[in-house]
Amino acid sequence: MKKVFYLLFALAVSSASAQQATTGAAGKYPPVVNYTTQQDHQQMMQQLGIKTLRPGPSGDESAPNHANYDEALANPYPNLPELLTLKNGKKVKTPEMWWQQRRPEIVEDFEREVYGRVPRNVPKVTWKTLISEREYVGWTPVNAKQLEGVVDNSEYPLLDVKIAMTVVTPANAKGPVPVLMMFGRSALPAPAQPPKESLEKINAALKELLVKTDPSLQAVFEQYPAYNPIAPATTATARGPQDGDPPTPQQLLAAGWGYALIEPGSIQADNGAGLTKGIIGLVNKGQPRKPDDWGALRAWAWGASRGLDYLETDPAVDAKRVGIEGVSRYGKAALVAMAFDQRFYMGLIGSSGEGGAKLHRRNFGEAVENLTGSGGYHWMSGNFLKYGAAEAAFGSKTANDIPVDAHQLIALCAPRLTFISYGIPERGDARWLDQQGSYMATVAAGPAFQLLGARDLGVGHDYKTAKMPSVNVGQLDGELAWRQHDGGHTDAPNVKHFIQWANKLMKEQAATKANR
Repeated sequence: MKKVFYLLFALAVSSASAQQATTGAAGKYPPVVNYTTQQDHQQMMQQLGIKTLRPGPSGDESAPNHANYDEALANPYPNLPELLTLKNGKKVKTPEMWWQQRRPEIVEDFEREVYGRVPRNVPKVTWKTLISEREYVGWTPVNAKQLEGVVDNSEYPLLDVKIAMTVVTPANAKGPVPVLMMFGRSALPAPAQPPKESLEKINAALKELLVKTDPSLQAVFEQYPAYNPIAPATTATARGPQDGDPPTPQQLLAAGWGYALIEPGSIQADNGAGLTKGIIGLVNKGQPRKPDDWGALRAWAWGASRGLDYLETDPAVDAKRVGIEGVSRYGKAALVAMAFDQRFYMGLIGSSGEGGAKLHRRNFGEAVENLTGSGGYHWMSGNFLKYGAAEAAFGSKTANDIPVDAHQLIALCAPRLTFISYGIPERGDARWLDQQGSYMATVAAGPAFQLLGARDLGVGHDYKTAKMPSVNVGQLDGELAWRQHDGGHTDAPNVKHFIQWANKLMKEQAATKANR
């Protein structure tokens, strides 16, 4: 019990010391600005000279301002920005022109106007292993590590950013394995537990400590003698038979892959009030953003890239075969990560909608105005608000004024493996996401893949007349792929198809390399 006392005492002293250090630092640094989302949104409008924004359409089809779902009205701006034409009008005819001239032009437009720039002075991340142990996922033995990426805050000690990530690889692998990094809660799959005898000792010691703290608890424990404060943990992953496809981790491990879970909220909060905190706030020293500063999508993508930095040091991981996955807002972030960091080998982009694979210029479901209002603006750069402006110092702008569109974001992933995934409205993947508009963007991205020697969907490049294939009919013959499954707002039903598709292409590429 003395050890417990000393541990509690040490924690208290450590906490007090940390508080004193932060208090001392507060006098040396500007304090963190604590805005509400509405206040932060308003100050960005003021920076940009915007007086009023157009309201975004409602997802409620009975509302007066409901979103449009009429295909006859869906394409008010049918002409997309040129993909393979330089700003000076020259046609891009070689891979060299793409890499050296056109791609940088597209990246610059996305950074300045849509997702924001990653600051040059973004601090270093140091990864440390919190827990490393042997576990089981289903019947598969794995090596599981819970990691923390500590961001250097020496330039602004008032904010801490610690990226949470879990890495799980098959224990019996004969060499490095492909890994799919997924946006989600960082958690070990089946944490090892003390044996029964040790757990009994822990509970006995804990009961004794609780009674010393509060003697009245003695009567409670006597009334309920079988009660223990700590119950034996149950295995999180079922090992028995189950209906439908196995969970994604089991499918990945069965294919000989590993996986990583990276927690977006540990990088940047998913709201406007958090923009003066997290990694964005840390770099800005607790102050509000400038118009071309990064938003949450770019911040989450940056965090994924720092996770990839770690995976490049892990001998169990084939760092040349790391993928990125996400659904909904995290599908947007996964596409942004894939587009901006060419080290990601493959991507599974689930139900990403507006700000992801959906064309901005489409008037169907969610619109640009939904991401310039206070509900979604924090995902984007401040400059993106201009395109929802009804009245401003610069006049007004619409989606047609955005210099880039989603087809070019997808094209930035070329020639790497890019799988665009959606479900169906009947099961919960709402029409709001505009599956058709995302398919059009995927078709329109095809020329960049072909230019770089990769295969696109194989249906031509006329995005204006492109119609989605039937549900559950995948276009999976090339490095650019599309499949709409018959499930809801998830990409789980496409995971097995993604794995098969990626394995096939990896084998093809390995064979081509061996024959050179």
